[in-house]
Amino acid sequence: MKFYKHFLWLLLPLTLQAQQYKPTWESLDSRPVPAWFENAKFGIFIHWGVYSVPAWAPKGVYSEWYQYWLQSKTVAGNNRPTPTAVADHHNKVYGKDFSYYQFADYFKAEDYDPEAWAKLIEKSGAKYVVLTSKHHDGFALWPSKEATQAFGRPWNAVDAAAKRDLLGDLTAAVKKTPVKMGFYYSLYEWYNPLYKEKKYSQYVNEHMLPQLKDLVNRYEPDIIWPDGEWEQSDTVWQSREFLTWLFNESPVKDKVAVNDRWGKRLRKKHGGYYTTEYEVGAAFSRPWEECRGMGFSFGYNRNEDIEDYNSTQSLIYLLVDIVSSGGNLLLDIGPDAHGKIPPIMQERMLEIGRWLDVNGEAIYNTRSWKTKVQWSAGRRDWKPPRGMVSGEALLKQTVAPEPGYAVKEVFFTANGNTVYAIAPNLPEGRFLIRDVNPSAGTTVQMLGLSRNLPFKKVKEGIEVTVPKLSVKEAPCAHAYTFKITKVI
Repeated sequence: MKFYKHFLWLLLPLTLQAQQYKPTWESLDSRPVPAWFENAKFGIFIHWGVYSVPAWAPKGVYSEWYQYWLQSKTVAGNNRPTPTAVADHHNKVYGKDFSYYQFADYFKAEDYDPEAWAKLIEKSGAKYVVLTSKHHDGFALWPSKEATQAFGRPWNAVDAAAKRDLLGDLTAAVKKTPVKMGFYYSLYEWYNPLYKEKKYSQYVNEHMLPQLKDLVNRYEPDIIWPDGEWEQSDTVWQSREFLTWLFNESPVKDKVAVNDRWGKRLRKKHGGYYTTEYEVGAAFSRPWEECRGMGFSFGYNRNEDIEDYNSTQSLIYLLVDIVSSGGNLLLDIGPDAHGKIPPIMQERMLEIGRWLDVNGEAIYNTRSWKTKVQWSAGRRDWKPPRGMVSGEALLKQTVAPEPGYAVKEVFFTANGNTVYAIAPNLPEGRFLIRDVNPSAGTTVQMLGLSRNLPFKKVKEGIEVTVPKLSVKEAPCAHAYTFKITKVI
């Protein structure tokens, strides 16, 4: 026995050594995406910063890019925006001599209640949240000395008007809940003096990497969500070296999840989980995540109207469609400069949460099944308009198709040998669920109803007898889940 224990002790350094990652993509990509991320399925993104003061862009345009649109006199997005639209708006409202940096004096967050934010996020059913620690303008939501040094003026939330560690306060509040906490971080900054002068090595070593390591060491996040990677290679960003430290030495090495935005043309190739942005219909063999706003902007855009926001129905279909394809949905909200989450965003979050209260079993901890969706008869080649795709596109694929086009009648997820069939329309009477092979012990239930439903095996799968339900009897709205156990 003593020899056996001594032998295990000798093996321990070899075991630890085997867990060490090297600064190569082959090594770093071998690290599994943490299981908690694949199980979470739904997260809340938060874009909040100095750009939340003007909170303006043409419809179909990212308002958090305000500084770039203003100073470059270019605008990109849906609806073919006028190139000088933001500059024209700014000059009219604030005047030509009003600098973007002056907005920091008005970013006071005086109504900010991180405990209320955390409670709302938890009620939404989200299992993680990702807050913009710093966007492309370089303004930091935590007391980053590098941010203020770089711009020669108060350029973090503690030094500037808010006088508060906005990021730290939300982190503390979220960590009192079961929700995981993560940070978005822009690798580059549009007008950082070092970056503008192309002193990239100095920028990375004296500004970017110290900030990233400060975030990790100070707040111990569950997610690091880089962005702004597209101008430089991963070599310039020293991404592989940073990830090697993150996975081998950092205080979050065993739990942290990262995405794929670590260098020019690396998305969907290297890093952690893959990311898409304002897309529909994606699917990958690796864990992945779709991110989008409730409207067409990540930051709060006061120019958007009700028709620019996705309905709760379309957001639920979007979530179900993504999860059936093995992905996560990271749904963005944009608080205003006072620290208030717009009521329409709160409403959408709470309504999704109510749906998940009933149907969460079919979402959390699930994986794609052998069949992702069940189609009706008709054409399957309907394509949404180009550009940033609205979540309302899912209505065209489910309950409001164009003439002649098929719809997705059922979305499938699975947990072991239990299959969940999620129907966008509430069926009544005989409901065919194809491709399901029941066993002698199979049961079928509609989540939210406390009784088994009769079914029979048919050639195509199973035929479930669904009772006629009144509005009061229906367990939820928008989509209805059939739990099918012991499928073979």
